[in-house]
Amino acid sequence: MKGTNCEYCMNYVHDDEYNCYICDVSLDEDEMVRFLSDSYHDCPHFQFNDEYKIVRKQM
Repeated sequence: MKGTNCEYCMNYVHDDEYNCYICDVSLDEDEMVRFLSDSYHDCPHFQFNDEYKIVRKQM
């Protein structure tokens, strides 16, 4: 997927303590620099959040 969007990723979770969404992946220093500089368009950790995938398998 070209130009991934964090909002559709399974690793994008709500943090109750800060009341906001965060990336749950532990990025290394180089990845964090790319992420913060807004040049992190093709995230290697992106996993599409398809909550209906399990339901389709059961049918």
